[in-house]
Amino acid sequence: MPTARFDLPDIDAFTRPYWDAAADGRLLIRRCGACGAAHHYPREFCPRCWSEDVAWEEASGRAALYTWSVVHLNDLAPHRDRVPYVAAVVDLDEGPRMMTEIVDCAGSDLRVGMPLRVLFRAEAGAPAVPVFRPTD
Repeated sequence: MPTARFDLPDIDAFTRPYWDAAADGRLLIRRCGACGAAHHYPREFCPRCWSEDVAWEEASGRAALYTWSVVHLNDLAPHRDRVPYVAAVVDLDEGPRMMTEIVDCAGSDLRVGMPLRVLFRAEAGAPAVPVFRPTD
């Protein structure tokens, strides 16, 4: 019997552009036309000034590591097959902070502020999700 997945997003009409862009290897954020603030996760209003004048914008994919934790135990699928993995928060160059995963780097090699670049992990039956790895 397949294991239930609790990590998959609900894709609706509003978030479909985000997930379609991710499938194409592009990271989208939202930017407010009223105050200029960028935000992530996507919302239909600006969390800074509450304006509904927000639009999709392609992010550069560059970020800096803000904080992280190495996860050694997680019994939920598909994470149980990935331990240990690095759960992290990154500062996108455009301003927003984003929760993600760091790949292709040992936890002991991570440093606050290290430059990162987005890539997308695609798995059968799941949308592509943004993860980050250190830049060369």
